[in-house]
Parts: sequence; C-alpha cells; structure tokens
Amino acid sequence: MARTPRRHDHDAGGDPEVLAAKAALRDEVWTALTEAVVDGRRVARFPGARNRISNFTGAEQAADLLRGLPEWAAAAAVKANPDSAQLPVRQRALEDGKTLYMAVPKLAETDPFFLLDPAHLADPPRRAVSIKNATRSARRVAVADLDPVDLVVTGCVAVGEDGARLGKGGGFADLEFALAGAAGLISERTVVVTTVHELQVRPAGRVPTAAHDVPVDLVVTPERVIDCRPARGTRPTGEIRWGSLTEEKIAAIPLLGRLRP
Repeated sequence: MARTPRRHDHDAGGDPEVLAAKAALRDEVWTALTEAVVDGRRVARFPGARNRISNFTGAEQAADLLRGLPEWAAAAAVKANPDSAQLPVRQRALEDGKTLYMAVPKLAETDPFFLLDPAHLADPPRRAVSIKNATRSARRVAVADLDPVDLVVTGCVAVGEDGARLGKGGGFADLEFALAGAAGLISERTVVVTTVHELQVRPAGRVPTAAHDVPVDLVVTPERVIDCRPARGTRPTGEIRWGSLTEEKIAAIPLLGRLRP
C-alpha cells in the first residue's frame, strides 16, 4: 500500500487561519497543474505537481525570458533553489559565467549551500546543477563563506501579481533569505525572481502571507514578465523570526540549532 507523503507544512508555525488558507491555495494550484493539458502535453512534469515546487512544461522558455532581462545581465552571483522547475535557470547561470549558490535540500547540512564555479565544473552545466550531480562540481559552504548575491531565484507553488509568494510549506526559502540577510549577503535592493507557469499566478491580494514571507520582485512565466516592485510592500531581510518556528523545525536544521539565542 502506497504511503501518503508527509505534508511539507506539518511542522509550520503561525496563525492557523493563514496556514489553512495557504494549504487550500496549494491544493487548488496543484490540482490545476495536474489536470491541465496544453497542445496535447500535460503541464505538470514528472514526478507530478503535488507536494513540491512543481516542474512545468515551459520552464525552459521562462528561463530564457529571464535570461534576457537587464537584472539577469547585471548579476555576477546568483542564489537559486534546488528544485527541478528552476533547473533551466541554474543551467543558464553557469552557461553565462555566473557564480551559483544552490541551497542543500531542506538546509539539512551544517554547511547548507553548494557553490558552483562556472570555471571549475566536472560536468556540463545542465548536469552540474542537478541535485544528483551537484556534489561532483560543487563544494559545500557555510553562510559565512558566501559572497554577496545580486539575484535570488526562488521556487513557488503560487505567486501573486503583487509579489506575494507561496511555497510548498516547509519555510526553507524564507529561512535561506533570512540567513543570507543576517550575513549581509542580500539587502532590500537584491532582486528576487521566480519562474512559474501561468496557472500558478494569482491576482494581487489572493495569496495569503505571514510576516516572515519574502515577496518577489519579478515573476517570469513562459509568456510574460510581471514586475511586482511597484506593488510589493517592505521585504523582511536579516531576521530569523524564532516565534514562527516550531521545535521540530529547529531540530531538523542544524544551522538553526547553532544560531538559536
């Protein structure tokens, strides 16, 4: 009998009503991606949309659209999430000679980031940026060993036209941002971008958020670029909100245990 995957938000803290609204929107988006077929192809790619940052048909086109933006051209160092949906973005970063920092899944190591130097790769960029192969080309680095980042790429389950972001519920993207902000590696001026399918985009005000949620500046789909900067509010940086973390979450991430006051 197949086991039901454990929900990523099982150890999330915060307002129960906000958590419930987030869970409902995740289910809405995952269902839409799962059921959608465009030009005879399913929108959701293997291994399926549900319970993850969903890979989608058109991810390469979205990455190419991002690649053409001035914010991309100006970035020498990029920090990206490790999910399959953003693999084309990570690949293009290395192809364009950018230093790439990629989070270790679930921040589950003492040194929670991979550093990929485009000048020293054991594999071609597309292979080097996969989690399976990253260890061949990357070295693990602590937050203190990172250089300042010009562009942050984050995965989303849903995103609003006002920049409100909804992840899969684990809170790892927001923690990565807080850790990097506390170390002075990112600031209010650092550009945050996501690549998603149009089915993941919602009108302004539709994505529920909490105080620790990090909004995005640019939403890039295979068809368009949405500049959220005029609409988004103040972005939290440089602060780990311990009150929103459960004991289970702190115990699961070694770096949090070391930093806890």
